[in-house]
Amino acid sequence: DNHRVMKWMEGAKQGIVVAGGQGEGNDLTQLSYPGGVVVDQLGTVYVADGGNDRIMRWPKGATQGSVIVGGNGK
Repeated sequence: DNHRVMKWMEGAKQGIVVAGGQGEGNDLTQLSYPGGVVVDQLGTVYVADGGNDRIMRWPKGATQGSVIVGGNGK
């Protein structure tokens, strides 16, 4: 129920939030039931945001994502 995507470095004691993390919702800083996650060679994170019917893109180091597909309802 944290609605976020985390990155864990080998040996780390804590993870790093790379997408979401601001509670459940449909703002550009939020996710709702994130599902599939893909990371490209540049470190950009793509998230299937199931609760919001959209695909989000989070560039490496970004504080908010952008909607690249969907997000206008079911």
